[in-house]
Amino acid sequence: MDVGTVIAAIADPTRRAILESVRHGPRSVGDIATDFDVSRPAVSQHLRVLVDAQLVRPQRSGRHNFYGLDLRGLTLLRGYIEGYWDDVLTAFQNAAIAESEAASRAPTPRAPKRR
Repeated sequence: MDVGTVIAAIADPTRRAILESVRHGPRSVGDIATDFDVSRPAVSQHLRVLVDAQLVRPQRSGRHNFYGLDLRGLTLLRGYIEGYWDDVLTAFQNAAIAESEAASRAPTPRAPKRR
């Protein structure tokens, strides 16, 4: 799986809301569906996309499927974003070093002579 699959899955606001709804513990499809103005089959389709992106994981209990967070997709997304963050911090460090070096090379201003 690639990070594009994860990004595409969370691009949809309904899927992000479903992901948020299982954040604190597994929930059944029917329970999740009560939070949304879409049909239960539509919620199931959104869950399938989230499962494929490894963002949620189904757990069977009796006749019901419960969906909870799957950290594999979130870990992949975090690593991707942290790669950009590392680039930003490196660029900031380089700019700070360049600014410091430029300041140390600049001539010291002299006080004006008094008449």
